[in-house]
Amino acid sequence: MSEREPLYRRRPGAEAIAAATDAPAVDLGGGIWMSSGLSNAYLLPTAEGRVIVNCGMGFEAPYHRAAFDAVDSSPIHTIVLTQGHPDHLGGVDAFRQAATRIVTHSSFRTFRDDFERLQAFRQRNSAFAFAEKLQALFARLGKARHELPPQSRPEPTTTFDDELELAIGGRRLRLISTPGGETTDALVVWLPESRTLLTGNLLGPLFGHVPNLVTIRGDRYRDALDYVASVDRIRALRPARVITGHFDPIDGEEVIEDELRRLRDATLWVHDRTVEGMNAGRDVYELMREIRLPPELEVGEGYGKVAWNVRAIWETYAGWFHHRSTTELYATPFEAVAPDLVRVAGAEALVAAARRRLAAGEPLAAIHLTDVVLAADPDNAAAKRAAADAHVELLAGATNFWERAWLKKRLAELRPGSA
Repeated sequence: MSEREPLYRRRPGAEAIAAATDAPAVDLGGGIWMSSGLSNAYLLPTAEGRVIVNCGMGFEAPYHRAAFDAVDSSPIHTIVLTQGHPDHLGGVDAFRQAATRIVTHSSFRTFRDDFERLQAFRQRNSAFAFAEKLQALFARLGKARHELPPQSRPEPTTTFDDELELAIGGRRLRLISTPGGETTDALVVWLPESRTLLTGNLLGPLFGHVPNLVTIRGDRYRDALDYVASVDRIRALRPARVITGHFDPIDGEEVIEDELRRLRDATLWVHDRTVEGMNAGRDVYELMREIRLPPELEVGEGYGKVAWNVRAIWETYAGWFHHRSTTELYATPFEAVAPDLVRVAGAEALVAAARRRLAAGEPLAAIHLTDVVLAADPDNAAAKRAAADAHVELLAGATNFWERAWLKKRLAELRPGSA
């Protein structure tokens, strides 16, 4: 393994992801133009018309379209969608013309429909992470008197299972199925002449970071071994440039190979240690605490986390029953007995115990105790203060985007105005 510093340390974090604006398209060279957004859109001009790779959200698409029209106003020949997520497909209607071909993987509809089916659930569960950005965006659009375009619901005109070769206006594109990313309909776009690979979000929104095998907003589990296989598949191409769904391209065959190998090996390490622990009868929480990557496999944890992936791998294989308690099998949660515990132990005693745990550097144990009190008495001021202090301590050490967003949300609920 190379001793080169991991690239993720020098790249922007998730807080830098922003919706599209009226900024001009960026010339990436090699006949590729980028319009940045919640997921970037890309323009590939050809002699037969334009190829668009991903279209952003519906409300971003007019900005993407204007940026690309300023570069090339020829007909839009083909739209390629790298996955069936809203931030890739939502803007299709702003680009689609009568003769435009829409190309996706054959399982695209599964993930498009999955997000439509659970739209209210996932919006509710992710709003805390994006609320500030979306409020600022809608305020900007309101001042500009823009009407928000609706999300598109595109139907593909061309699909494929494993690979598809396209020849358009003198450009060759090879579309390759890579089901190990955020969706099993994920594909990458390989440009063989320039050895350039457009990966969409196969490698997550933050290149060089551990994959997020399940998000806390609520998604289908993503299989670790499928991810490993997909990374191996793109490594075999030996790309000289990788263009992802966010931020600047990654250049240099050696750098890319080092990064991809590290991501692949780190994911396999976590998978194998988790499986070994399961077979040895270890508890899932033990494994979440203990499994750590060795220094030579260092990757970022800015969007996913190793501990979360341990649990995701466990539950991908074994499901929701962890063989810890009979109560897992039934619909009575732990909170149902909180009033009894408070009655027996006393709220003051439980809060005092939480304070002792907090003083001992155990904020999570403190939160367990305050959760009991607050389940019985949601307005208990002392429990709220102790819980808030525990969240402050956790927030001070958190670097993951989703973790920080959740801790800030919870802190604001416990101590309004503090987050």
